[in-house]
Amino acid sequence: MGTEAEISPREAEVLELVGAHLSNAEIAARLCLSVRTVESHVSSLLRKLRVPDRRALARRAPEAAGAAPSHPAPVLPAPLTSFVGRASERAELTEMIRAHRQVTAVGPGGVGKTRLALAVAGEAVGEYSDGAWFVDLVPVTDPGMIATAVAGAAGLGEQPGRDMTESVVAALADRHALLVLDNCEHVADGAALFLERLLATCPRVTVLATSRARLMVPFERVYPVPPLSLAVDGESDAVALFMERAAAVGWPLDPPLRGQIAAICARLDGMALAIELAAARYPTLGLDGITAALSHPLRMLTGGSRADERHRSVRAALDWSHALLEPADRALLRQVSVFTAPFTAVAAAEVVRFGPGPVGTGTVNEDTGNEDTGDEDTGDEDTGDEGPADEGIVADGLARLAEQSLLVVTASPAGTGYRALETIRQYGTERLAEAGELVDARSRHLRWCLAQAAGLTVVQADWRARFDLVADDLRAALAWAADRPERRADAYELARRLAELTFTRHLTGESQRRYEQAAELAGDPADRASMLRQAAAVAGCRTIGDDMYRLRRAAADAARDSGDSAGAAADLATAATVAFRFSTTFVRLPSREEALALVREARERAGDDPAARAAVALAEAGVLTDAFGAAQGPSENEVPETIARAEHAVDLARRTGDPLAESAALDALIGAQSWAGDTFAAAGTARRRIALLSSLPISPAGTHELVDALAMVTEAGLGAGDVPGARRWARRLAGHPSLAEVGHRATCRLLMVDALAGNVAEVLTGSVRFLDAWRRAGGPALSILRPAAAGVAMIHGLRDDRTARREWQEVLERLGTPPEGTYGYGAVFDALLLLHRGRAPEALERMAPEAGQVWKWVTWIWHHWYVALRTEAAVLAGSPGARDRLAEARTVVAGNPVAGAIVERAAALLDGDREALLATADAFDAAGCRYQSARTMVLAGGPHAERGEAVLAGLGFAPMAPARSR
Repeated sequence: MGTEAEISPREAEVLELVGAHLSNAEIAARLCLSVRTVESHVSSLLRKLRVPDRRALARRAPEAAGAAPSHPAPVLPAPLTSFVGRASERAELTEMIRAHRQVTAVGPGGVGKTRLALAVAGEAVGEYSDGAWFVDLVPVTDPGMIATAVAGAAGLGEQPGRDMTESVVAALADRHALLVLDNCEHVADGAALFLERLLATCPRVTVLATSRARLMVPFERVYPVPPLSLAVDGESDAVALFMERAAAVGWPLDPPLRGQIAAICARLDGMALAIELAAARYPTLGLDGITAALSHPLRMLTGGSRADERHRSVRAALDWSHALLEPADRALLRQVSVFTAPFTAVAAAEVVRFGPGPVGTGTVNEDTGNEDTGDEDTGDEDTGDEGPADEGIVADGLARLAEQSLLVVTASPAGTGYRALETIRQYGTERLAEAGELVDARSRHLRWCLAQAAGLTVVQADWRARFDLVADDLRAALAWAADRPERRADAYELARRLAELTFTRHLTGESQRRYEQAAELAGDPADRASMLRQAAAVAGCRTIGDDMYRLRRAAADAARDSGDSAGAAADLATAATVAFRFSTTFVRLPSREEALALVREARERAGDDPAARAAVALAEAGVLTDAFGAAQGPSENEVPETIARAEHAVDLARRTGDPLAESAALDALIGAQSWAGDTFAAAGTARRRIALLSSLPISPAGTHELVDALAMVTEAGLGAGDVPGARRWARRLAGHPSLAEVGHRATCRLLMVDALAGNVAEVLTGSVRFLDAWRRAGGPALSILRPAAAGVAMIHGLRDDRTARREWQEVLERLGTPPEGTYGYGAVFDALLLLHRGRAPEALERMAPEAGQVWKWVTWIWHHWYVALRTEAAVLAGSPGARDRLAEARTVVAGNPVAGAIVERAAALLDGDREALLATADAFDAAGCRYQSARTMVLAGGPHAERGEAVLAGLGFAPMAPARSR
């Protein structure tokens, strides 16, 4: 059967996108799959097409798919109406984006900037190998959320250790793509800052922006979008648009009427939006009625010098359209303008009020043109608030507004949705302010948002869709309330809710920012301290140690302000612990002296409070005796004291009844047990920690603690020789949703386990995700990634793939080579490869130091592996002291199924006992190490060697070289 027949339709889709150089996360977003499912398809494709890695798979994509390479489907919205005219504008703008990396199409609202940009992008997308993305900035009310909007459109996520802007820039660094940023004017400052970062870092990305004014960024080229052409003789785009839209509503116009239509279009200044609104009214007014309506003075929205000429024309068109509405519909239009995102009739009924006075009827002062010009109401209570409006009346009014093109009907999981175009929404908001209704309407919108946020606290199957539907409204309501002192309590509550919701949505950067915002809004210092602690926990999930430390110290200050001396002590102690426990996540690492000062102050403030005393005890175990092996810790640990302090911390934490405090203390105990060389105790404590955390509800602190615990239980299990168990924990870690966008962090432990087990296929598949994610993150030099990279390099060495090994050695060089790389994992992986190649003397030389001489770098998970492999190297190299090493090694690794089998294999080789040698092959199989089992058979010689070599070849390894004689 041919290759094409073996590939499923879904695999073919994945293969095409791999060929287009999309990451697994992007493929998942494009095909609406999980990242794990995409990984499974990629692994299947690697096997079916018999290629070694993702690069080779991408090269095979066109051939295997049976077609020439294709560009990824552009992420551009499909307009529901045809695009009319503008041939010269399309050509000019197309040439500009070919010649310049950033072009801004500028013009007044309603001139047609968005439709022109979409038309140009649709025609030019084929010139960009990575396609095009369209980002509508209408819902974005916070200039700092530009990157979040771009990430949502491009299917990207935030990477721990980076804010969203850094994550997006890193993801697009090597892309050849067109990015359309629409409606930048209300967030121009934020758009400018984002584009400066993007253009400086992503040399193959082109940006086409639309805005009412230029963005003032370097290298910007401005294209003023003109009104539609108005010529009567020859072609007129304005007339063509009017006629096409009139025909679309069932009223085609005869050519002789073109002159009358042209006059109407001229009165509308050739503005596309105004022309479409006029054409929509043609069935009921006719051309004469439209002309008569235009004979009335067109009032300025804000009048006189407050608007320039371009704004006058669009506001005049909107004033005219607004004047055609019934009074109740005018009131409805301006009141629903408080919604930023699409809304339903049910939502509108909660915000809209129909009743006496300006809020209800919308008739006061409207017909005279003498609107109130005062800014807005200033009271806290709503004027004329008579409860929710009738949903049926609101739905009928929304339908009338949609019929007149003032609202767009959208699909919504909650039912029929409506959305106001941005120019119309802004127009409605200003009308709302002029009517003196803005505070009341926004207050009702704020209450609606608070209710929506509260309703989202229970996570259900459709939770994500429901959150995404209201998220922009929550952000907009918070932005308004945060600036009003009388709404401070509501703003605090909404910021707190939004922080929780964005964490659940895995928008961790925004979650941390919202927790910090809630802390600023909190009226009670105790609440401020609580929010800062939550923000610190989210920073931990993002692996930003500096923020964890800063926020915990700020929480201590807030606790002191609230009179909570014990709380302040716990925060100070936790800050000191963070500096040592998570030292590898810092940019500016606090010194040991700084941490000691925090511990001293915490000890003084703790008093008899159980939680504070437990936090201080943990800090003492971490800082005084360095239970965590921190970068700034002493070079040697006093093992008995370290264990005693860690056990004391565990005992005090258990008494508090706080599982998270106990888990942190158990982490210190794991470190202490590993320094003592008690590998099995460390593994047992790691499992105990997982059992403690597994049933806890989702929270920032709980998630941070669980991810760390999964990493530790994987490593501790591997150190004790429990390869199957370590792999189970590593797979759970790799699939944790908080790590979905950071494949290098998610897979690093699993790669390490599979490399030591000799699982070639799994390493090749996992390394694709690792390398892709690591490069997109900018190649961070994280210490946790080094063992994985060394393990992948070793696997390629065992396969005799020199090109791939060289590539991964380059990755290792970028990650750095600390002492643990030389004497810990580095020595173990190097020795495994040297022994495979029959170079036992070199392997022995590579592991020349006794384990006790480099104890801190090998006593963690590498102790048994180091001792066992060093013993085997001594036997195969014919070392005079090999037998003595054997006796010592048996004592050290007793109980470890893998390391114990390696030592017994060495003993059998030394004694020439083939039966004992083959028995170790069975032990390796039982321990989940097929590579070591096959290696044993080869070492046994004779027919066993042939079977062993066949197994090695089936696993994907190169033949073993003969061991040098003793």
